[in-house]
Amino acid sequence: MAFETKEDVLIRVLTQERPKCTYCGKKMSIWEVPQFPFEDGLGWGTPYLFVCFNNRCPLYEQGWYNIRRNYGRYASYRCICFPGSHSYACMAVFSQNGATGQIIEDEIAAAKLQAVKTRIERKLLFLEDCHAANDWQSVLKMLLDPIEQDIVRIKAADIIGKIGTTEAIEHIRNKNFGNGFLSKKIEESVEKIHERFSTRECPFCAEIINEEARICEHCDGVLFPSSKISSGQKIYDQPN
Repeated sequence: MAFETKEDVLIRVLTQERPKCTYCGKKMSIWEVPQFPFEDGLGWGTPYLFVCFNNRCPLYEQGWYNIRRNYGRYASYRCICFPGSHSYACMAVFSQNGATGQIIEDEIAAAKLQAVKTRIERKLLFLEDCHAANDWQSVLKMLLDPIEQDIVRIKAADIIGKIGTTEAIEHIRNKNFGNGFLSKKIEESVEKIHERFSTRECPFCAEIINEEARICEHCDGVLFPSSKISSGQKIYDQPN
């Protein structure tokens, strides 16, 4: 499962085609989910949704009567769609203006998208400066920061492979990145670091050792030098 920041989701929502309501066919609005628990108290699992705010929508018009008849409450439904899917559901509203305060208008959406792009460009330039200055610690900090956008962390992963030391590997191994593409990029960068420093990781204790080591200095595990390994060969003897 990939983990996304709120800004990652916003970029995806603002750049994809708006879905149409399955009940009235009208284009749906971008809706920012309130920070407090909503609807069933569990939240929607996403910071943004697509919502139909057409007051002539059959679901909305008939909802007032259906809920009053079945539950004795004054409320209706709005059709919602989850970003990046064709999954539709209903959201309860308790007045004609219910939930309209979180609608993101087109002008606001464009401004938000531009602001996010500007921040990303600034961070990418900062990473380039860190690369030029050989400042792998600052690059590592951005790579490990879960609130950074995916594109920034992927760039940081690429740079850490070029300028990072084996110390960086120890920090990376303690993290679960969730995002499959980012995790793959990090693995490639770790291999690049090992190549530059002629190291590898012990299969028993995971400590970093010399590439040609036959015995791990940390756990005394017996292993063959990596350059002597052939396909299908047993390469490790479990330490006592």
